[in-house]
Parts: sequence; structure tokens; C-alpha cells
Amino acid sequence: MSGGTIAAIRDVRVAGAGRHLLALDGPVDVLLEDGRIADIAPAGALRLHGEVRDGDGAWIAPGLWDHHVHTVQWALAAQREDLSATRSAVEAAALMSRAPVLPDGRRVGAGFRDVRWTDRPTLALLDEGSGEIPTYLINADVHSVWLNSAAFRREAFDAPPDGILREEDAFEISRRLNATDPAVADEAVAAAARRAAARGVVGLVDFDMAWNADAWTRRLAAGFDTHRVEFAVYPHDLDRAIAAGLRTGEHLVDDRRGLVRVGPLKIISDGSLGTRTAACSHGYADDPHNHGVLTVPPAELHALLLRATGAGLDIALHAIGDVAVTAALDAFAATGAHGTVEHAQLVRHGDLARFARLGIAASVQPQHALDDRDTADALWAAQTAIAYPLASLHRAGASLRFGSDAPVAPLDPWHAISAAVFRTDDERPAWHPEERIDVETALAASAHDGTGGGAAVTPGAVADLVLLGADPYTADAQTLRTMPVVATVVGGRVTHGG
Repeated sequence: MSGGTIAAIRDVRVAGAGRHLLALDGPVDVLLEDGRIADIAPAGALRLHGEVRDGDGAWIAPGLWDHHVHTVQWALAAQREDLSATRSAVEAAALMSRAPVLPDGRRVGAGFRDVRWTDRPTLALLDEGSGEIPTYLINADVHSVWLNSAAFRREAFDAPPDGILREEDAFEISRRLNATDPAVADEAVAAAARRAAARGVVGLVDFDMAWNADAWTRRLAAGFDTHRVEFAVYPHDLDRAIAAGLRTGEHLVDDRRGLVRVGPLKIISDGSLGTRTAACSHGYADDPHNHGVLTVPPAELHALLLRATGAGLDIALHAIGDVAVTAALDAFAATGAHGTVEHAQLVRHGDLARFARLGIAASVQPQHALDDRDTADALWAAQTAIAYPLASLHRAGASLRFGSDAPVAPLDPWHAISAAVFRTDDERPAWHPEERIDVETALAASAHDGTGGGAAVTPGAVADLVLLGADPYTADAQTLRTMPVVATVVGGRVTHGG
């Protein structure tokens, strides 16, 4: 649970949205009342009452949101074998043969990127070391899962020669792995939320593939109050959501703090780059006849958008390849639906301005550009669309919302901000530096509803705030990535640094 409510924050300097509205450049005191910013005055100018937090000259900015999180999978990642550093299928299989067996009798690993491996996975290879213990390796992009024969038997799936399940079959395996004891899942979610608060997170959009209304009702009843949540539903639960009267933006019943709202309908319309299933205009360099796949036919997609929109639900439409992005924008245009395109990793030049014209936000994950830069250079070499556009979308008037896609990338908004501003996270030069954006835009994209949300440190604004130990406007790439977070405040309550 979080700390107490404060009445003022003394001696801070404003960063991000709101700083241009101030009549002075020096330190200020920020007065809070009923979960909102009541006033901002020069430091020491007003008499402060109640519980006062001393900022000691820290920088204060709107609290940070992660607009794309698979919450339970992210929380459970700490219990799974980390495969992110593996360089081959042989290495990953050997690592899993020594991994601890979880209480449910499975071995589970996550985070591998087989697109970087020097060999290819096979069922026989994984069976050799894992034996009769059901063993599961989840790709970093979650669009494929490598299983051994014991796992295939347990899940009642037919085993292909490579042992790999892709797209909807892979998602089904992830759903089953995530459907752990609710008490275990909730404890993991609470611990992960505290880690997020320590990085300045005040809210997230939950894309867990389960029925999230019950899960968040249960967590609230148990006292969860660390951050705000907007939770998605999926097409397999759309009838249930409509019958329950769920509408985007409405709070859950008995949410006395007003922390949890209904979010969008999440639709996955194509695959991923790493699994080579993102729907693209041109073939993949190592498989020229493969253009990826549209997993939802246009007529079905339009019907889903119409039905959800009529029921009061916004849309979050996963589209990575340029063909999928075009189809997504076409569907929004044809149906009048509202919402976001999630990922938008490959965008045709002609589609850039359509985001703004249609009022559709680009919900993007800047760290993915750096994690995928070598893969994109190799597999998307023939593509004529723009890979991982940020500046291009921003210049075209699109609203940007930043996220991590955790556990695909770490849930740390400063990774996204640094990646967007500097386009590198190692010693190499910036990758496509023409797509860099400025710090002010990156901070705005990391606040609630992104650059179109209007979050600011200004009187009347919700008191969701973060205090920073360094000036983000002068920070280099590493300082921005590891930004010291002094305190996090949600609706006037200290959730970190109390």
C-alpha cells in the first residue's frame, strides 16, 4: 500500500508541461488539495499547512504512464528463467534444463530472441535436456513459444518439428501460464507496481489477456493503491464486456480512490518482426516470399470496431507492419471508432498524416527501436516504409503515447524517454537520428494520454507527479535512462519516496 497524503511540495523546479506557464524560473512551492494542484507560488511566498514534502531543489514533472503493459506476464517475469542473453538455441535449451521447476510442475523461461540465434530451435533439441518436465520458452515478443514434448502433451497441442507455436496458439499458451493462483499473481503485481512507482510511474494501461475487471476489483478490495490503471478487454470477452456494461473511461464499482477505469478493446491484427509475422508490403530479407500475416480479415475487423464503438468502447489496435497499419487506419476511418494504433513500427509515408486526421493516437514503444535495430536493418532492408517513426509521426500531428510492452522491454519510462531522445543505448551512433524527438515531447508522450493528453504541472491539474534528482533537459543519454526518482505522488499520496 502507498504512503500518506501531502498538502504541499516545497522548493522544486518545474520540468515538462507547465513550466512555460510560470512567471519565474526559480524554485516554487506546489500546494495540493483534494488530489489536485491548488496553487503554485515562488518558494517561501506562501505559508504552508499540513503535511509538507521538502523537494530540496528537485525537478517536478507530471507523473509517468506506461501505455502498454501485459501486467500479469510482466509481474511473473521475475519468477521465470531469463533467456534474454542467450545466443543460440543450444544455449537456451541447456539453460532451461537447469532452470528451477515452478510449484505447478513446469519450467518456464522468457525473453529469448531467436532471430539473433546462430542456430534454429527444434523439438528434439529441447527434449534432450528437459526430459519429462513440461518446459516452455516464451519469445521476447510473446508471439511465439518453444515447448518440449512433455509441454505439448500437457497442453494437448500437436507438436511441430521445431517445437514452436506462433501467434494465437502462442497467446493461448501464455494465457494458460499466466492463469496462476490469483493470490500469487496479485502478490507479484503488487511487488511489480512498487518497482514501477520507484521509476515515477503513476499509471499504466493493462493489456493482460485475461478478464481484467474481476482481477482489478479483487486487487482494489485487497488494498491496491500504488498507481492508476486502465484495463483492456479482448475480442473473446467482448460479449461479456457488453453484457457487463463496461464502457471506456468508467470506474469500477467500489473504487473509492478512483484508480481503475475501463480501457479499450484490444485487437491484434498482425504478428511481430522477430517472429517474421508482421504484415509488410515487401518480403522479409531471409524469406522473400513471406510478407507476414493479417490475423484479422478486414471485414471481421470492421465488424469488431463497429460493435465495440456502439457499446462505448475505444479500440487499441495492434499493428506492426505497414500493411497492418494501413488496414488499421482504414478500419478506423470506415467505422468512426476512436482509440490507438499500438506499435506502428513500420509506417508508410502516406499514412503518417492519417493518424492526426482521424484523431488516432500512435501508442509506441521507443525502446523497441533500439532492441530491434539490427533485426530491422537485416529483415526489413527491402521495406520502403519508415521503421519506428517518432519524429515523422509527431511532425505529422499525431498524438504520441509511450509505453514499454512489458515484459517485452523493461517497465521503465526513462528507457523509453532516453531511447526517443537519443535513439541509442550503447556506444553506437543514433539509429536513424532523423527520428529523434526533443525531451519536452518525450516527457509529454510519457504522461497520461501522451502528447494529446494535456498533463501539466499547473493549478487545477490532477496531483499525479514525479520528483526527479536531475534536470531532464540537460541530461545525457545515460543520465536520462537512469534518471534518479526522488518521489512519486498519485492524487496527492506519496507512492514512492515517502
